[in-house]
Amino acid sequence: MEDSLQLQVHDIEVQVLTGIYSEETHLPQPLRISLTVDLDCPRRFAPDTPLTASKNYMDLKHAATTALPPGVHFTLVEAVADHICETLFLQDERVRRVEVKIVKLAIAEAGEAIGITLVRHRR
Repeated sequence: MEDSLQLQVHDIEVQVLTGIYSEETHLPQPLRISLTVDLDCPRRFAPDTPLTASKNYMDLKHAATTALPPGVHFTLVEAVADHICETLFLQDERVRRVEVKIVKLAIAEAGEAIGITLVRHRR
C-alpha cells in the first residue's frame, strides 16, 4: 500500500455562471465548493521539510475560484467540478486524485445540501 497525503479546502463560496433553466442562465449562482486532493507523499516529513514537499493550500483555493474562467457559462455543475480537477492535475504532476464536492446554495429551501461530488484520478 502506498502512502498518500490528502490536502483539503472546504466550503469555499463562489459565484459561477451555471444552470440549465432560464432563470439560472443569466446570473451567477452561489456554489459551495469543497476539495480533497491526494498527492504523492514523501517517506517522511522532517521538522525542516520545505513546502515543495507538499502543496500550497492556496493552489487548491485558486483552482476553485480565480481559475474558473469569468463569463463562461457551465451548463452543469459537473463541468465546473471537471474544470477544477483539470486545473489541479495541470498544476502539479504529484496530484493523483481530486474530489470536488459542489453544493448549489440557491436551490436549498430548508438548509439542505443539494449538489454533486466528482472524483477524478490521474490517467
